[in-house]
Amino acid sequence: MPDLTPPLGLQLADAPPATPALIEAADRAARFWRGDGATPAAIGSAAHRALACRMFRETFNPYKPSIIDWPQLTPDALHRLVSLPIWDIAVQTEDKAMMRMKAYADGITDPEWHAAIGLNAWEEGRHRVVLSNLVEAYGIALAPAPSYKPPRDTEWAYLVTGFSECIDSFFAFGLFALAKQSAFFPPELVDTFEPVIQEEARHILLFANWLAWHRRNLPLWRRPWFELRVWAVWAFLGWERIGIARGLDDSGAPASAQDNNFTVTGSKAVSDVEISVPDLMALCLAENDRRFAGYDSRLLRPTTMPTLVRTVLGARTVWRRMTGRRPAVA
Repeated sequence: MPDLTPPLGLQLADAPPATPALIEAADRAARFWRGDGATPAAIGSAAHRALACRMFRETFNPYKPSIIDWPQLTPDALHRLVSLPIWDIAVQTEDKAMMRMKAYADGITDPEWHAAIGLNAWEEGRHRVVLSNLVEAYGIALAPAPSYKPPRDTEWAYLVTGFSECIDSFFAFGLFALAKQSAFFPPELVDTFEPVIQEEARHILLFANWLAWHRRNLPLWRRPWFELRVWAVWAFLGWERIGIARGLDDSGAPASAQDNNFTVTGSKAVSDVEISVPDLMALCLAENDRRFAGYDSRLLRPTTMPTLVRTVLGARTVWRRMTGRRPAVA
């Protein structure tokens, strides 16, 4: 189990009960942050790096997994929770993310990025503990966890993890909002995961700014190779998700049936409200914008998934207008 002593001298909340006022204060501190002044922070500059790393440190949420009070569930709600097709892959994803981020952070000589990405790795470990406590509390059976070896190419591993989180978090924002709106699960259970979901927003915000800073500071001769690696990561992630949809894990072996294609079918698993794919995508966009709205505007936001979805939705709107104007065929 990961070490739950946070780095950088940060402290966790001591003991329950956590009052609504304390929870609200911690949530606000994690969700809203502005750096000092309004001086532009040029991408790739020391000021840009300091702004991103300060944001990550100062928005740390001190919740302690061991004091989370998991609510009692009705038999129906418990069945819906246990039936969610995510638990094995969620726990394994946090294990891999923690290991890959720590491996990359350990090799960084820049002290600010080393500290920030190291804290990110620690938070992934905390997510792992939260999930472990949840499955224990509700009697959810997990497949035996595989053992993971530290990556040999730590930059590649960090890029894969960072871009993968950008994809998964974008859809998770919408699915989480859908679960909250539908009351398919008890509000007390949904609210328990709010700090984790917002933490994922912080993680990909840090990644987006590290990526921009790193690109700008690479020597010119290394930039083409780095961009090829980025394209290769996207190709790898696309192939990986095709494999999941076909029932294969990331090693090519048969995957657990419960893990298949949750992003596509997830709305049915977290809500009893019928929602179309375009409406779900629009909800993901709105939640993505909302979760990043409170951070300093000088920090870059992840753009790939929002841009892709906006393009698809825009093209759909244009197509419907065009086809709607076509005369009926006699």
